[in-house]
Amino acid sequence: MRVTNKMIMNNASSNINSTKEIVNTRNKQMTSQKKIDRPSDDPVVAVRSLRLSTTLSQVTQYYSKNIPDATSWLDVSETSLINIRTLMTDCRTLSVKGTSDTYNAEDRSTMITQLEALQKQVFAEGNADYAKRTVFTGYRTNSNLVFTENEKNTKYRINQTLSIEDHMEEHRYYDGVNAIPTTAAEMVAPFLNPTDPAYTTINDMAQTNYYRVRLNYDLGNDTDTINKLSLKDGRGNTLADFSFFAAGAVEDDVETVVDTTTLASGGINLIVYKNETQWSQAQLGKKTVPDDTIIAIKETGELILGKQVAADLKNNNATIDIQYDKTGFDEGELRPEYYYNCTKRLDPLDVNVPVTYTKFDENGKQIHFDIEYTVAANQTIVINTEASDVFNSDIQRDLTEMIDAVKKTIAAHDKLDELTRMKGETQYASEEYQNYISTWYDAIKKEADYFEDNLQKLFDTELGKIDTYYAKISLGITDLGCKKQSLDLTKKRVGDQRETVQSLQSTNDDLDLSQIIIDYTAAYTAYQASLTAAGKLGESTLLNYL
Repeated sequence: MRVTNKMIMNNASSNINSTKEIVNTRNKQMTSQKKIDRPSDDPVVAVRSLRLSTTLSQVTQYYSKNIPDATSWLDVSETSLINIRTLMTDCRTLSVKGTSDTYNAEDRSTMITQLEALQKQVFAEGNADYAKRTVFTGYRTNSNLVFTENEKNTKYRINQTLSIEDHMEEHRYYDGVNAIPTTAAEMVAPFLNPTDPAYTTINDMAQTNYYRVRLNYDLGNDTDTINKLSLKDGRGNTLADFSFFAAGAVEDDVETVVDTTTLASGGINLIVYKNETQWSQAQLGKKTVPDDTIIAIKETGELILGKQVAADLKNNNATIDIQYDKTGFDEGELRPEYYYNCTKRLDPLDVNVPVTYTKFDENGKQIHFDIEYTVAANQTIVINTEASDVFNSDIQRDLTEMIDAVKKTIAAHDKLDELTRMKGETQYASEEYQNYISTWYDAIKKEADYFEDNLQKLFDTELGKIDTYYAKISLGITDLGCKKQSLDLTKKRVGDQRETVQSLQSTNDDLDLSQIIIDYTAAYTAYQASLTAAGKLGESTLLNYL
């Protein structure tokens, strides 16, 4: 085949361009230290790189964001629970102290201050938040667990189920609390002619013990009502059913019926009183409960059981389903939606649509509002702890009763101190007045003795309750600790996985710099050689042979 100069020059030009393209490719590789610049350079490497990049992005998300975020959430929850457990320890210390009769008036005052501080703080810890999200409120992280201020117009209709086994307890009730005289006339009034219209008596304090079941809230507001109350045995059979809402009745009418009428169903009577004073007055000055009767005291939120009723309900392993309306909540009280099925804002004048919250399904099973984090491929973890699982809703009411018991004891001793002071006054120096004061003193001393005894027994009972609360909180802390350990193991595994994927991606995408330099140098040498060879071709022509 005849080879012309033009053919030689074309081939030389093609070879120069080829070597130049190789030089350009090696130059890009040396600059980026990557095997390819675009997918078309090597589709296999490109596809593998894309897959590895996607995997690495996911693993990095787990390792750098999801797991640390979940760990921080658990840390906040654990710290709050540890603080609450510490507060329970403080409550227990006070309870141990309250069971002793060696404390003085100053000790009692200090005890009230400590209990009130604990009551305020214990559920404030429940409002703990992480990045402006409350950690104990399920997925409603924009709402607090407890009311942060007094809300006097907030209204809820609450459905609460109370088991006799868990909630029935013995409680002491007292009649005959006296107000001490402030004038000479009041001093002698109890000793005057009983036929005198101004005649008064010195009450002889008496104690009665009954079993009770306590609601989570008191119903002290005038607009508060009990709507329905149903007693069921352990199999769900209805033992008694009370309903206070007649068809078409308005709340004011129902309130009158509730407070003045005894209703009966299934052989059990139910009487509702506004307060203990009304109960005592209705029972001729004695706080008594007939054997077949349940007394409901709205002001304290208590259901007081007659002896036969208490025995029957206990034998039947019964539960009490009660629906009630409560208006007005104090700072520090638990929001009902985190513990019960309830509806908020039922006031007919309220233009807002009522909001219904469901905590239990139709079978009575608790509904959990879990927040799950994906911490690895096909692996999730529930990071939140719900308040109902660790905070018993009775804690605050127990503290309130402890405070009230101390205050009653203080009040009784203050009356004794006042009578002692009066005994030394000139106007009461006569033997007659001294005898009057001694009679008053004996009555108030009996009152103080009763309240001292109640204080010690109540605080002794609270010891057991606080131990139960402590154990429940400790279990929650243990659960969080297990989750944190699991997260630590997951983080280590995901970290190892990330390093493996990074290594694979580097092997697939990257070039060794020393090898790139060698390849570039070889390509550049070939390019220079091709230029030299092409230059030699230009020096020889046909004229050189003529």
